Amino acid sequence: MSQSIIKEITQDQLKDGRSAFKVGDGVRVHLKVKEGAKTRIQVFAGIVIARKGGGVGETFTVRRIASGVGVEKVFPVHSPVIEKVEIDRESVTMRARMYYLRDRIGKAANQVKEKRLQYKKR
Repeated sequence: MSQSIIKEITQDQLKDGRSAFKVGDGVRVHLKVKEGAKTRIQVFAGIVIARKGGGVGETFTVRRIASGVGVEKVFPVHSPVIEKVEIDRESVTMRARMYYLRDRIGKAANQVKEKRLQYKKR
């Protein structure tokens, strides 16, 4: 009973088109940053290494290498702070979490098997 009430209340907070990406994809997250009276868009690009939860509480973790140091950020999928999520490259992964990328160093940290386009034969 209470679950259905919560689902009804949070239904209008869900954003459309935010669940198009999956674990392993390279994404660019556009965030609204408020500094004083001004707002600007800041981009955080990296690989999605995890998606957790469901409904309004769903989150995803993006990892990138910045100045030789691994940086991870956890974003709520339906947050109003996120302007949009662009998919840079699609991947082919057989895992729900890609935490093993944390142990990799250098170029190997960003290597994920990419999805190839299928061309039709004439």
